[in-house]
Amino acid sequence: MTTRPNDLTPKYTVPGIEREAAGRLIGLLRLRLHALNDLHLTLKHVHWNVVGPHFIAVHEMIDPQVDQVREMADDVAERIAALGGIAQGTPGALVKERTWDDYSIGRADAIAHLGALDVVYTGVIEGVRAAVKEAGEIDPATEDLLIGQLRDLEQFQWFVRAHLESSRGTLATGDAHSEEEAAAKGAELS
Repeated sequence: MTTRPNDLTPKYTVPGIEREAAGRLIGLLRLRLHALNDLHLTLKHVHWNVVGPHFIAVHEMIDPQVDQVREMADDVAERIAALGGIAQGTPGALVKERTWDDYSIGRADAIAHLGALDVVYTGVIEGVRAAVKEAGEIDPATEDLLIGQLRDLEQFQWFVRAHLESSRGTLATGDAHSEEEAAAKGAELS
């Protein structure tokens, strides 16, 4: 049995939430699941393809983020199931339903990758903030789950930005609008 993204209303859900509202939450969480699965793979890609003088610092900083992002994805998938939905965690569903492009940086200097990751984290965090707002109108338990994840994701971005920030408090990649642009500005720091 397959579920189409526009037909997410479950046959049953948790007590106190209407089935149609649960369907809205499932749709919302489905995109968060895709974003987290994509972020997990992107972080591993960076882990495998980072080079340069800051290699070991970034290499070791990324793995705990990978582990926590995988746990976040698992929590989101389990919330979808609790709401009566189907957690679509396949690569095909992710690629078909996502609203962003693949990570665009290959083998690169650590600071270039961190510049690009800053842009990635900004996109993920903006998506979570929008989801928190929408979930808050329907269900405090789902909202709480997302708020906890938001805190962790913002901390991960802070770790990334610490490598990109000057002692004057300016972010070298602060005005970049794409991964490529941020990577290029980050590479200038190296």
